[in-house]
Amino acid sequence: MSVKKSFALRVDSKIMEAIEKWAAGEFRSINGQIEWMLYNYLKQSKRLKEKEKNKN
Repeated sequence: MSVKKSFALRVDSKIMEAIEKWAAGEFRSINGQIEWMLYNYLKQSKRLKEKEKNKN
């Protein structure tokens, strides 16, 4: 299991509203949605290799 790190994140209110709606539609928490979005973007841009996805 990977270790999760926490940090503060400031987001524009319109962006946050869109993320909240998207998360609700996907039955995810807002945190889970943001993590999913980041993971998919990193994978798509080939900045995250399959082996690295479970590392910190």
